[in-house]
Amino acid sequence: MSEELLINYTPMESRVAVLTDGVTSEILIERHQKLGLVGNIYLGTVVRVLPGMQAAFVDIGQSRTAFLHANDMQKPKRMNDSPDEIIQTPITRLAIAHSPAQSSELEQGHSAVTDVKSLTITKKPTPSTDLIQYRLREGDRILVQVIKDELGTKGARLTTNISLPSRYLVYLPTSDEYVGVSIRIEESDERTRLKNELTKLLQSANLKGGLIARTAAEKVSEIKLEEDIYYLVQLWRTILTRQAAAKLHSNKKSELIYQELSLPLRCIRDLVNEKTTKVLIDHEAVYHEVAHFAREFVPSIAPMVAHYAGEVPLFDLYRVEEDVQNALKRRVDLKSGGYLIIDQTEAMTTIDVNTGSYVGARSLEDTVYKTNLEATQVIARQIRLRNLGGIIILDFIDMLEEAHRADVLASLQEQLSYDYAKTNITQVSELGLVEMTRKRTRESLPQQLCEPCPVCEGKGYIKTAETVCFEIFREIMRYARTFNAPRQFTVIAHGAVIELMLSSEANTVADLEYLIGKPIRFEIEPLYQQEQYNIALD
Repeated sequence: MSEELLINYTPMESRVAVLTDGVTSEILIERHQKLGLVGNIYLGTVVRVLPGMQAAFVDIGQSRTAFLHANDMQKPKRMNDSPDEIIQTPITRLAIAHSPAQSSELEQGHSAVTDVKSLTITKKPTPSTDLIQYRLREGDRILVQVIKDELGTKGARLTTNISLPSRYLVYLPTSDEYVGVSIRIEESDERTRLKNELTKLLQSANLKGGLIARTAAEKVSEIKLEEDIYYLVQLWRTILTRQAAAKLHSNKKSELIYQELSLPLRCIRDLVNEKTTKVLIDHEAVYHEVAHFAREFVPSIAPMVAHYAGEVPLFDLYRVEEDVQNALKRRVDLKSGGYLIIDQTEAMTTIDVNTGSYVGARSLEDTVYKTNLEATQVIARQIRLRNLGGIIILDFIDMLEEAHRADVLASLQEQLSYDYAKTNITQVSELGLVEMTRKRTRESLPQQLCEPCPVCEGKGYIKTAETVCFEIFREIMRYARTFNAPRQFTVIAHGAVIELMLSSEANTVADLEYLIGKPIRFEIEPLYQQEQYNIALD
């Protein structure tokens, strides 16, 4: 399996497409007027503390205040506590991923437990000191990092557990001393080597905080790891210097202390791996910037970075534009004749599998099994391509045989294993449903590129002309009882509604005129949508 990265740059936006064996598997878009916030570090101001939610709202200079939960804050340490009395924060909370590539590179931390030989009196920590109302007050200025972009009506999500990524490592400067290795590095000898070398480097540099070896660190020499640590330490010192200066000299409620790399550079840092064979860039200035970054931080990929100067647009040449358009459609066709229906709501995303025109050759169970098996590959690709996150419900066609269910689930898990974002999958239920979750840090592709329909307001449907007619009739009857004897009623509505009233509903209109004792005239308004109407009293 090989991967290619295509980087398309225009004055309006940057776009990156990941091609797996020539097929588009992921699309990343960053609008220059609306840059993503994930990874940015701010000196923010607490504007409100909510004890009931154990959360606070923090002003970081965006249109909406950001959200900070107590679980995303550093746990306070007690100076006189023994090691087993110090509240340990799980590494999954500390190592906040800045990109899909980092979300799978965390390893669960294990707190060291000290054996106490003699009888001692253990002092239990006071629970109230962990409550957010005792740790933050309105007006406090705190250093925070964005872990989730603004989504819909929700503000960005924050953490005080800062994490700084480099090519091979993630540095956790505010955590306890800890060394972890990406779970994607499976070889035990290599895991042990990385842990030993990073532990030694931490001690020799007298470095505080934690380190996680990313997947790219596999087989990397100690010198390269040391260079990465030096870069991260210098970056953290710069951040602390900017924070101190902002506290002393700035009267602003918020200050941007550190901004994440641009999308093209982030992709070189996070998405390039041993499977990458080519990186094509269609903008000369961006090509030089990426090539310099690659030579500096990812020398192995530098020879693969190339400038594309062809006449055919890069995304058209590789059919990425077509894939982008298809990723916005509700229906996705399968090669066999079946199809998927993908519906995204605020609460969850549902994916329904249908046999469509595929009738099979042997039996109904065999047809269903083959359709579901083919659907797992397309589902995994569409989830990654559309960047669907949160709760996802997969409605497979009901299968009677347990072995078929197991095969479909195994195929789905295998296909999702190539995804950079962390996923969790449940078993196939008796109804053929599979519940899964996928880590979400930014908006999905449809949310980025689309907005709710102004006609249906995002419902996906509108009232029929007949329904609107009956609403108008009821409204006229209500007006006739309420207002004092108008001369006539004038109905102003969409052409389809007026046409229906003058044709199949003409008898109803005549009966209504007789009932209210007033004439009704009609007027077409071409600017009205089908559900819009107005009733004028003359």
